[in-house]
Amino acid sequence: MSRRDDLSPDDRRIWARVSGSVTPKVARKSRLIIPGAVEPEPPAAPLPKAGAKATKAPPKFVKPKPAIVPVAPPSPPVSVRGRGAPEELEPRRKRRLSRERDPIEAKIDLHGYGRFQAQDALTAFLMGAQARGYRSVLVVTGQGRRGGTGVIRASVHEWLAAPGLRTVVSGFAPAARHHGGDGALYVTIRRG
Repeated sequence: MSRRDDLSPDDRRIWARVSGSVTPKVARKSRLIIPGAVEPEPPAAPLPKAGAKATKAPPKFVKPKPAIVPVAPPSPPVSVRGRGAPEELEPRRKRRLSRERDPIEAKIDLHGYGRFQAQDALTAFLMGAQARGYRSVLVVTGQGRRGGTGVIRASVHEWLAAPGLRTVVSGFAPAARHHGGDGALYVTIRRG
């Protein structure tokens, strides 16, 4: 008994549909390559007979080259609410803050805090300042031990540019000498 005999009528119908959609594989001629042998030249196209009508050879199929699409440079990441990282204060604004023409409405001193406590305190302070409608504040970080860069002073720029504070901080700059110099920053606040 062959396999086709034990097929149901539905199976035979499905098999006929599947086998009808398949084209058999064409056997290719294999070429024997003999080292040192000279390959024969392909036969030349026959010349048209005199008086016969010249026919055009069908055009050869040329595979089209894939189009090269220029790739645009990656766009900068979209910040929270479309606001970018805080920028350096304009010199005029910094001068007005140092001369106290624009008031410094609040101040936080981060001396004595550990790195993570200072970050939490700074974040809470700046969010509170924005909620109160303050426009500029002074952040005192200290200069570090023995004139070196302290941990808080080295990290505060990163904290101010972090995504969590992009909606709060619009800019910052080193403070004037009488406000703390390199150990302090003027920070401007976005409107809430």
